[in-house]
Amino acid sequence: MVQTLNIPLPDLSAIAPELILTAWVCGVLLIDLFIPKDRKHYVGILSLVGLTLTFLCSGYLYLRGENLSLFGGMLAVDGFALYFKMVFVVVVMLTIAISLRYLPLEEINLGEYYGILLFATLGMMVMAASTDLITIYLSLELMSLSIYILAGFIKKDPKSIEAALKYFLLGAFSSGILLYGMALLYGLSGTTNLSGIGSYFAQHDLSHEPTAILAMILLIAGFAFKIAAVPFHMWVPDVYEGAPTPVTAFMSVGPKAAAFAALMRIFLVAIVAVRPHWNSIFWGLAVLSMTIGNVVAIAQTSLKRMLAYSSIAHAGYVLIGIVAGNQIGYASVLLYVLVYVFMNLGAFSMIILLCTKSGRGDQIKDFTGLARVNPWAAAAFVVFFLSLAGIPPTGGFVGKLYIFAAAIQANYVGLAIIGVLNSAISLYYYFRVVMAMYMEELPGPLHLSTHPVLVFALTVMVLATLFLGLYPGPFIDAAMSSMAPLLPKAGVLASHF
Repeated sequence: MVQTLNIPLPDLSAIAPELILTAWVCGVLLIDLFIPKDRKHYVGILSLVGLTLTFLCSGYLYLRGENLSLFGGMLAVDGFALYFKMVFVVVVMLTIAISLRYLPLEEINLGEYYGILLFATLGMMVMAASTDLITIYLSLELMSLSIYILAGFIKKDPKSIEAALKYFLLGAFSSGILLYGMALLYGLSGTTNLSGIGSYFAQHDLSHEPTAILAMILLIAGFAFKIAAVPFHMWVPDVYEGAPTPVTAFMSVGPKAAAFAALMRIFLVAIVAVRPHWNSIFWGLAVLSMTIGNVVAIAQTSLKRMLAYSSIAHAGYVLIGIVAGNQIGYASVLLYVLVYVFMNLGAFSMIILLCTKSGRGDQIKDFTGLARVNPWAAAAFVVFFLSLAGIPPTGGFVGKLYIFAAAIQANYVGLAIIGVLNSAISLYYYFRVVMAMYMEELPGPLHLSTHPVLVFALTVMVLATLFLGLYPGPFIDAAMSSMAPLLPKAGVLASHF
């Protein structure tokens, strides 16, 4: 008699967003074969439809309060993962919206561009939900390989090829470092499950174990590269400058947010027992990233390089929330990631507004006299810069307020003061662009894009940046509740601000 095995299948409805996106990206790549070269924007529009369905499905699961562990503890469907999934989908939807005008100008209007973006999104979504070292690494590589391709998408441009090569070489090196750290954790604990590693660390005093300390250092080095923290930031200016502008905008927010999600999973669940060691290192990384990022940005004449160093500084601000180590600090990380999506993506999108076949509009001098040609566009740029600098009534102000408040509550007053001083420094180089737009004479004709999708995307980002600053309550509550699944494992009790 043949005996059948009754293996229980997981509830696939819990990973419906990933299933929808996987099916959609396969469909998009097939349909692309039948769409003429001059109509590839239809592939982008089709991708937006799939992303909308993915967002709605993630939002439904989030509102239902799902809290599941799937595939033998390799994936989690909880508020933390679903929050980041919705953020990722918004990032890619806005990226596609600003790409619809840019790709034809650079003569790279190819359907596979949108397919690769969707693959990167899938990697980020799985990365945020991963509760096992294996799934974290696999999803990280899916995301990274997609971005390597996107960075060099302008094959006729040597700078784009250089950006892709630099990012690939350094990215592969950092992934190897990260994998070595993961291997050491597995060697110590005998498991790749984050909760299992956390239990092993809690039962054994490994605070002075050399292997545990080395694993922690390697993990910090690998993730510091992914979030572009000093001193692992050397790739950022060249890659951001050479990559296609929509890809640069995407890289500055999406993969960075995914890296923070995975970082928080590992450090707050798996190796929270050695928190005193990694907290001190993160303190140093935060100070270095904020200071060097803001100071070096002052000397830049390229807007893309200036925003690249600005993104390094913002990685330092986010690290303050992790260093604080309380519920407000962790929730402020989630809130700041959401705000950062709109203000930083919006700042990079302004470059596309000035992009033409004869120039890319990525120099500060290209924005000279913009306020005289289009006051609304200049005002939008001012909103993004005010938010990046942390000036009210923008979302950036609220994000920094909560991050600095968390640091003060955790007795890291000096760190909060350093953050405030660095925000003051950033005002100088942000307002260099504002001065060029409003105070300097227009040197010649200035042509702006009036592509309706680009204008709509910029409008959404401006309104979102202001709305998050004027009415942040629901988003703060969402960030607080999304962190709830990780707080008990991190040894933090829920509190109210």
